[in-house]
Amino acid sequence: MFLVCGEALFDMFAHGGGDGGDGALSFAAHRGGSPYNVAVGLARLGSPSGFFTGISTDFFGDMLHAALAQEGVCADYIVRKPNPTTLSFVLLDAAGTPRYTFFGTGAADRALLPADLPTLPATVTAVHFGSFALAVAPVADTLLQFGRAMAGQRLISYDPNIRLTVVPEIELWRARAAEWLAIADIVKVSQEDLQSLYPGADETAIARAWATQGPGLVVVTRGGAGAVAYHGGTEVEVAAPAVKVVDTVGAGDSFQAALLHGLRQHGVVSRATLEALSPAALRETLHLAAAAGALTCTRAGADLPRAAQVRALMDKTGQD
Repeated sequence: MFLVCGEALFDMFAHGGGDGGDGALSFAAHRGGSPYNVAVGLARLGSPSGFFTGISTDFFGDMLHAALAQEGVCADYIVRKPNPTTLSFVLLDAAGTPRYTFFGTGAADRALLPADLPTLPATVTAVHFGSFALAVAPVADTLLQFGRAMAGQRLISYDPNIRLTVVPEIELWRARAAEWLAIADIVKVSQEDLQSLYPGADETAIARAWATQGPGLVVVTRGGAGAVAYHGGTEVEVAAPAVKVVDTVGAGDSFQAALLHGLRQHGVVSRATLEALSPAALRETLHLAAAAGALTCTRAGADLPRAAQVRALMDKTGQD
């Protein structure tokens, strides 16, 4: 089973306000948070997943918790907290690219402490860590402690998912990235995140450098241009299927879930099996992940696909 660790929240999508009417904004609330989406995405693809986070006892938290059960995500590692649920307000531009404003100081998903850390059974073979939970106290220190304890025992997956609207100090993000690169086996990072971390830098050079700092696999997503993976001395690049984009919310999370799912399908359950992964198997996994990400872009919000839907898109676009 994959155990996913990080934030859980509600995305509040803004509508109206500039349509020539009374200027009022309305909001549509959707369950979200990058790690939450990854846990759900894995379950929808057919990989057993669990979720470790703090979830509020407020009504938003009750809805998040109930939805995990409906999606088939193991909730044994959820810690209920009296703190409120994080709310992320989202505004989409004309191209469907989101802008975020977060309200989460003191929220439940930021309140995890070392005393909340679980003891994992042998059935948990990989642990994924992601997003702004890795940069805000006290949960960031709690999860780093957990990651260090799991390093060498289970596969560690890491997605920095930089959110400067939550933590504007770029030096903190860089320091956190260095700490996670020292223990992660699998890293997925977007081109946008690399540019946020190192404005104007050569992204290829950064990714190649990261691949020498500990991870066995570094994958850089490039939106509609596809993705490239750095695995040992091998580099594998794939294109993204052309789709009609509604918005890009959740596309990176869908890619992440499908990447982990695809690696599992190819027998990657340890660092040794990751290092032994063939270029052909890696390419197939990247095609799967790119198709999953593209399919999510055809839907409003973070509506991650199921395995049959991803396979249908791959068949339609001739991906192998």
